[in-house]
Amino acid sequence: MSVWPQTTDGPLLSGSKGALVSVSINVDPRHLESLLEALAQVSFPINPQIYHDALMVYLYADGREETEATTLVEFPAYAGHLEEVQRAIESYGFEPATVQVTTMLDEIQAASQPERPPEGAPYVSRYRVKHRVASAVH
Repeated sequence: MSVWPQTTDGPLLSGSKGALVSVSINVDPRHLESLLEALAQVSFPINPQIYHDALMVYLYADGREETEATTLVEFPAYAGHLEEVQRAIESYGFEPATVQVTTMLDEIQAASQPERPPEGAPYVSRYRVKHRVASAVH
């Protein structure tokens, strides 16, 4: 099973390289520079949006939810470029499971997209939160 999802049915924004998608990569902040170096190796320009204060939220079959602080790197790409992105990040030692790909329309219309887990994962779903919600101090 590939962690690189196929585009969904319905209206798509597309060009000669396929559907326009949103690529989101979660990375430990200590490895951000290495990820950016990997992305610099691809043949098309990437101008990433970086969310330093993001969360990965993991949902388990027993109903519990766990959060993990992370940094998210997001950028638009055409579906025809996804294999190149995958090769670039894997060549720098990043796992394919760190990547979420959604159609651009889904990205624009939804706050967060649930992700199916890779085979053997202990969780049943996960989603990304671009910014942590600040807690109120009383």
